[in-house]
Amino acid sequence: MAHRDRHFHPLQPTSTFGRALETISHDVTAFSGSSWAFAGAAAVILIWLASGPFFHFSDTWQLVVNTGTTVITFLMVFLIQRSQNKDSLALQLKLNEIVAALDGASNRLIDIEDLTEQELRVLHRHYQRLAEMAKADADVKRSHSIEEAVIRHKAKKAGEAE
Repeated sequence: MAHRDRHFHPLQPTSTFGRALETISHDVTAFSGSSWAFAGAAAVILIWLASGPFFHFSDTWQLVVNTGTTVITFLMVFLIQRSQNKDSLALQLKLNEIVAALDGASNRLIDIEDLTEQELRVLHRHYQRLAEMAKADADVKRSHSIEEAVIRHKAKKAGEAE
């Protein structure tokens, strides 16, 4: 966990202001994904379209909707990212709990999201090897870790050679 501690974590509000922002962003995110939000957005667009003849479809009339949609899109990008960060963290924690609880599971996968891309590629190659060995084995439940898989695979090969 020390690796993670040196990084700022945006999902941990550290003040009353931070907690207020979290509450507001949660509420806005929940509402923006609702049918009512969609209906409201559709109603605004319909009203804007219906007002076109009154404003003679002027540049200002077009600018109003363009500016409004740009501002809303800009804010929604941050709300979507916040929601994805929170969901991703929750999923990582659930997976960490599963890995930690399973007998024979490789604990090197706990907090794997903190590894560099290069370290992830190395692990990916190891698990590709494990998958290849499991495909060659009639009983795919046998191997629990890369190390066990290599030992069993060598033992099988030694037994076949005799």
